[in-house]
Amino acid sequence: MRRADRLFQLVQLIRGRRLSTAAWLAQRLAVSERTVYRDVADLQHQGVPIEGEAGVGYRLGAGFDLPPLMFSADEAQALVASVRLAQPWLDPAMAAEAEMALGRVLSVLPRGTRAAAQSLALYAPPAEATGASEAVRITLHTLRQAIDGRTRLRIQYADGQGQATERVLRPLGCFYWGKVWTLAAWCELRNDFRSFRLDRMFGVTPCEGPHARFKDETGRTLADFLRQAVPNDVHARWVQR
Repeated sequence: MRRADRLFQLVQLIRGRRLSTAAWLAQRLAVSERTVYRDVADLQHQGVPIEGEAGVGYRLGAGFDLPPLMFSADEAQALVASVRLAQPWLDPAMAAEAEMALGRVLSVLPRGTRAAAQSLALYAPPAEATGASEAVRITLHTLRQAIDGRTRLRIQYADGQGQATERVLRPLGCFYWGKVWTLAAWCELRNDFRSFRLDRMFGVTPCEGPHARFKDETGRTLADFLRQAVPNDVHARWVQR
């Protein structure tokens, strides 16, 4: 990769995250951390407002932007593939937004690149064929809104043995496992992290009143959940049976 291309990609990587460590940037660019430090220093010297320092991480200062990106043919096909594969498992609102966003990207591409991307022979079956029921996808929409709004949820849930329980949760994140969606949450009944399958929820209601909203608390955040989860054993450890 030419150095000019690497510097451009470095800026793109930094502006795409709230904080990027040199180790993460080096891995993505296939260079050493020393090279990242040198490139960041050169960009700062050229006036690019990169904030941060070695050992902490970097972010792009407010107000800085670059011209719109132009995608290669392979990148455009990757975008088409991503949207087609994801749509059957997204809730209707997000699936529609994904289609609209893809259309906007494709509309600014050269005609040949756009045609090659749209003709990609890669498809996903409709939601009914994948088991993504309409009820699950509507529940996913409700959960996304609650997560964004930091709103507690009251759910009725059936475990693997069909035992019904009612829980009050702080919803943290939704995870897709290839066959099912799960919700990672702080369970106020168990006073601990738990995961719940969306297809076992038969009632999901946002809480109301002065205590409906919650704030992030140390030890109860999505980041804390992810730190506790063991990558090779996440599903077995967290999904309620």
